[in-house]
Amino acid sequence: MTRPGRPDPRAQAQQAQMAAAMAGAVDLAAVKARSEAAARAQAAPPPSAAAPAGAPGGAVVDVTEATFQAEVLDRSFQVPVVLDLWAEWCGPCKQLSPVLEALAVEGGGSWVLAKVDVEANPALAQGLRVQGIPAVKAVWQGQLVAEFTGAIPEEQARQFVTELVQATTGGAVPGGAPEEVEDPRLDAAEAALERGDLAAAEAAYQAILAEDPDHPDAALALRQVQLFRRAEEAGPDALAAADAAPDDVAAQARAADFLLGTGNIEAAFDRLLDLVRRTAGEERNQARQHLVELFAVVGDQDPRVATARRQLTAALF
Repeated sequence: MTRPGRPDPRAQAQQAQMAAAMAGAVDLAAVKARSEAAARAQAAPPPSAAAPAGAPGGAVVDVTEATFQAEVLDRSFQVPVVLDLWAEWCGPCKQLSPVLEALAVEGGGSWVLAKVDVEANPALAQGLRVQGIPAVKAVWQGQLVAEFTGAIPEEQARQFVTELVQATTGGAVPGGAPEEVEDPRLDAAEAALERGDLAAAEAAYQAILAEDPDHPDAALALRQVQLFRRAEEAGPDALAAADAAPDDVAAQARAADFLLGTGNIEAAFDRLLDLVRRTAGEERNQARQHLVELFAVVGDQDPRVATARRQLTAALF
């Protein structure tokens, strides 16, 4: 038996296992990941229009699966990165690509054009959910922020990149990287996450929000930590309990929390969507509210959230 006041090793192991399971699904430690990527980006040379097209660090770079992390994700913490997904056989690609390349050079390093040959890099195309080419996707601070498919006129392409730079960097001058400001208050929360102490992480994020209610990272991180704690409390037994009581909103919510906390995002959404379809009145509203809370934990940048939102709308109307 664990002595009072001392941490239970089994509980700590379960917390660590749950956090590991969610890695890459909800990205609880997103703040830490962003700071690490930003540090790598700062160590790299800034984009330069003078660099040869395709050269590392230039305004136009050729990207492969091996260089995607450095040239796209890490670089996006300096300036916006526009992905040009193309193939040699694609006629419209040959119309759009030269336009984007010229705009990137003209931009003088205020954004980077990363060209991806989808034929040579099928895993990237699949991971980016490319449905057709040419496909253009904008990445900023590791997140997809805008996209379009198909060839468009130069005027529209120029407007796309202009609005992108203005929205993400505040109209930064060419070559000017946004300053990364580290917040030392996040250190305690990140340290607690690393050792699996969800209660301490929750308290740390709550303290940050008490001082700074509009903190850009703490609110999302707090929701994610609270989800982890609910999932831990629910445990795997929550699934059997929910299956035995299919119309019990509280039971279904606990099961959804456990599923999301272990990385089963679609299963968590589907469970609550089914409940919304089967219920009415206050029970339906409670199921809807809990599902929307889970959307906020995962984040709108995840395409599974967009799919589930459409399904929720169809279920309600």
